[in-house]
This record gives sequence, structure tokens and C-alpha cells, in this order.
Amino acid sequence: MDYIDYYKILELKKDASTEDIKKAYRKLARKHHPDLNPNNAEANKKFQQINEANEVLSDPEKRKKYDKYGKDWQHADQLDAQQEQQRRYQSQNSNGGYSSYGGGFDGGDFSDFFSSMFGGAGSRSSGRSPFKGQDYNANLALQLIDAYTTHKQTLTVNGKQVRITIPAGVENGQKIKLSGFGAPGVNNGPPGDLYITFDIAEDAKFKRKGNDIYLQEEIDLYTAILGGEKIVETLNGKVKLKIPAETQPDTTLRLKGKGFPVYKKENHFGDLYVKWQVKLPTNLNAAQKDLFEKLSKL
Repeated sequence: MDYIDYYKILELKKDASTEDIKKAYRKLARKHHPDLNPNNAEANKKFQQINEANEVLSDPEKRKKYDKYGKDWQHADQLDAQQEQQRRYQSQNSNGGYSSYGGGFDGGDFSDFFSSMFGGAGSRSSGRSPFKGQDYNANLALQLIDAYTTHKQTLTVNGKQVRITIPAGVENGQKIKLSGFGAPGVNNGPPGDLYITFDIAEDAKFKRKGNDIYLQEEIDLYTAILGGEKIVETLNGKVKLKIPAETQPDTTLRLKGKGFPVYKKENHFGDLYVKWQVKLPTNLNAAQKDLFEKLSKL
């Protein structure tokens, strides 16, 4: 895998703070998001690189390994152990002409050393240790209604199309793993995995809390006082609701089983909560005001 400068991808310097990384990621992810750049392969590639860079640099431990080993940061633990073994060997054989390879590495300087250690070209080692390939990370943007039903989508990850089934009920920030869809392994090691994080946009009308859905609906003063009916749109179609007489403002009605589907539990749903907002009449004429005055004196 070619070396990718994650700092350059996010347009940052190496001493960038955590907050700098967060701001840069949000700005660039919004700019290159596939929804805003349909059928733009270059923007889609850039979006994947931005997500990959953020995945590493926003994690202090991963960032530390990346700063030291560049593109080979995922093998940091093995490399640290190998260097420690070399240091011990050097101290035990200080007169044998042994030379250790120490210090930090960037994405280019380290490749030859990594290759020789783990069986690449020019290695004199007879054993080649297999290593799992690098994991890939991708973000998938969904609307709330998309997460309501099980459906299929096709993603482009590292130039390859991956068709996945998205179960109903996934939550914002939820991550799923697709085994074997990452980078090829090293020395016949297994391929890495693909981790997909769902970014579910907030809906202007429906507010999701767990598996429950909340919404507000307006009724006029006369319906609130005298009672009536109203047709309300839900994520699963329209329902006709009865409004009792003398309904107070902010009264909440619970519709059992009309909320969000429970993740990977077929035919299990949360509840829908409808809060009535009473809309007061405006621009009353003289006759209407007179009626209200008379009513207030009764």
C-alpha cells in the first residue's frame, strides 16, 4: 500500500491539536460528501481518504503509532518488539560488528526495513511471518427513513464496490464489521476487515431516542376545547388520531409499536409519542373578540 500522508489529507500540520483535527474533518467531509458530489469518483475517493485519516489521527494511540511508523503503523507492536529484540542482541554482541536500526520512521524511510524484517525483497531471513492486512474504515450517510427499513446499498471502498445489506434499526454512530474486505495480508496473511460507521442525519420532524420516535403536531384552539380528529404522518404511513375534548397544551399521546424497528429483532418496534401543540387564533376581528370576552365572563 502506498504511503498516504494523513496530515496532508486533512490539510493539517503534524502538531495539530485534537480540536484542529475534528474541525478539519467536519469541514472536508462535508465538502467531499458523496451526497453533495453524485457520480464524482474523485470526490468519493477523497471522502474515503478523509475518513481514513480521521480514524487514525483522532485516536491518540493510533496517531502515535502512525507518527512513528507511517503506513505500517498497524504493525507497530510487532515492530517495537522486533527493535527491542535487536537492541538486546546488540548489547549481548557488542563486539560482533552488529548494527541496530533505531529511531523514528516516516512512511517512506521505513518501508525497506519493514520489508527486510518480514520477508520482503532483499531479506536474508528464511522465515516470513504472515500479518493481517490493514483494516479499512468508511462512513455511510443515511436519512432517518433509510434506517427504518432493511435495504441494500453499494459502497466504493479503495476503488472496489462493496454491496452490503443494512438492517433496519441501525443507529447513528453504529459501526458494523465486514470481515475480509480490507487490505490484502502481508506474507500470505489474512486480509484486513472493513468497518462501516453510519452517519444518520437528524430529521426535521421525527426525533429518535433509542427505538422511540417523538414528534409535535399542531391543533387549533377549537379542536383542543371541543375535541376532534387529526390525520398524522408517521414513518410507516398515516394514522387518524382522536383528540379528546379539553385537551391541554403539550399533552402527549403514546402509540405503542409505531416507533422505530429494533435492530435485528424482527417485528419488534419502539413507540411513537405525539405531543399536541395548541395553536391560538390570531388577527381576530371585533366580533370574535367580543365572543371571547363574553365567554370569559361566564
